[in-house]
Amino acid sequence: MGISGFTVRPAQARREKPKVSAFTSAKIDRILELKPDLVFAFSDLQAEIAAELARRGVTVHILNHRSVQEILEMIAMVGRIVGAADKADALVSRLMDRLARAEQSAAEGPKPKIYFEEWDSPMISAIRWVSELIKFAGGQDCFPELSVCSLGKDRIIQDSRAVIARAPDVIVGSWCGKKFRPEQVAQRPGWQAIPAVANAMLFEIKSPLILQPGPAALTDGLDGLCAIVQKWRRAQQGNV
Repeated sequence: MGISGFTVRPAQARREKPKVSAFTSAKIDRILELKPDLVFAFSDLQAEIAAELARRGVTVHILNHRSVQEILEMIAMVGRIVGAADKADALVSRLMDRLARAEQSAAEGPKPKIYFEEWDSPMISAIRWVSELIKFAGGQDCFPELSVCSLGKDRIIQDSRAVIARAPDVIVGSWCGKKFRPEQVAQRPGWQAIPAVANAMLFEIKSPLILQPGPAALTDGLDGLCAIVQKWRRAQQGNV
């Protein structure tokens, strides 16, 4: 079995399995050497990889999930494809229960406006499943209208003044592939007036935990958002 270079879970896979692709590129010959029975690809961004493998006789299944519900459906589907339907259904049930408990726990209390930034230059706001997880955690996505856009290029915030105008209470950075720099964000022109910056409410959630549309987003990613919302709420109570 081969894996993407972005694979971090489980840790055993990263230690033991050959890395045969990035996100939008792949080592086609190396994949063929592994003689896979099936290759899973994600989204239209990997369509060219999938097409080349298909032309070379490989069976490819492309998944294109962008919402929390679609992530759950993807898990169930993959389970059926690989002959592990019972295990997949059990995992889906656990994840749904976890989401429900998080939502119930977060229902009481003020709901901070959260600006979630996937990339800094250009600024890209939260994809749909992240926007939905923000709601489960008890927050409000500052750019919900952009979250429904599946492609990052369609979620670009062209003018940083748009973020200032939304006045987020919390800023969460998850810059895919590099460390979030809150000090750089705080120095953006005019951003000192944003409540999140003025109150030092800038946080990082590592991208493998929330920007990969699989179980990690619904567990570690959700937990990270819940902890951030609760921290903001405690700070609010201290300011009363």
